[in-house]
Amino acid sequence: MAWQYSDKTKILFMNAVNGNDKSHFGTIENPDGFGEHGSIACGDAMQFFFKVRKGATPIEDVIVEAKYSTFGCTSAIASSEALCEIIEKGEYTPIQALKIRNEDIVKFLEGLPSQKIHCSVMGAEALEAAVADWAEKRGVDLEALGIHLDIKEDEGSRLVCTCFNVTEAEIRRKIVELNLHTIDDVIGALKAGGACGSCQHAPGGIQDLLDERWGAQTDQAPKTEMDASGKPKLSPFQLSKKIEAVIKSDIEPMLAADGGSIEIIDIKENLIYVELTGACASCPGASGTIQYVVEKKLRESVDDSLRVIQI
Repeated sequence: MAWQYSDKTKILFMNAVNGNDKSHFGTIENPDGFGEHGSIACGDAMQFFFKVRKGATPIEDVIVEAKYSTFGCTSAIASSEALCEIIEKGEYTPIQALKIRNEDIVKFLEGLPSQKIHCSVMGAEALEAAVADWAEKRGVDLEALGIHLDIKEDEGSRLVCTCFNVTEAEIRRKIVELNLHTIDDVIGALKAGGACGSCQHAPGGIQDLLDERWGAQTDQAPKTEMDASGKPKLSPFQLSKKIEAVIKSDIEPMLAADGGSIEIIDIKENLIYVELTGACASCPGASGTIQYVVEKKLRESVDDSLRVIQI
């Protein structure tokens, strides 16, 4: 399944999954820097490795090789590839590499779906952890150089989102760095608040942290939005994950039995744009498959207002 990705993102992703020699997917034995970010339990995790060409002094070391290992989606893999390419082509020192932010990764990829921005954040955080590891191994006092690593700030910070293990310090930092103004912005950038949703309006939760930074929206009382049936409305992230799960567990096996498959191209509110592939792509009954198999199952299992559009 796929979102609406740029050609650059697709190329980097395919290089990785096909084992292309241009790919940076893999590990480095005895790396000079190693860091990781995310959680396998949350569905996203990344390990980042680099080797340096040692300089006359440690701060003159230059990163000559970068690799990654990730448990994640197309965006996570492409973001990791982008990070490695940026570093290797730029001949960065580890300290210079700290200036690479997730915005640089998104720009390199020529954009990412808003629901996938957290993947670029994950890469930048793993890089920071790897530089901290390099500094410890090489005896570099980053604090003495005026470099404060955010990962240290996160250690021991109060956990706000228990579903995705996101701390108060990380949310506060990203609200400023990424100019996040709404709960949906935070979900898109960090995933925080995108699962059970209990941390969205809890005391000291995401909305409180947003209000502290940007000011309380007194004319908009926090409330849980309901759908037509009176149930709590799913966030865009929750909706997309539920749609993906139903397609993977219920719909793909039915299509595979006839030699076909399906890809999600985009999700806009209650509209799901899909593409039938394999034998289903040229089947005369494709429109019936969309209506009576795909749409029917998604309406039953996810939301009765969903409409599936074949492109």
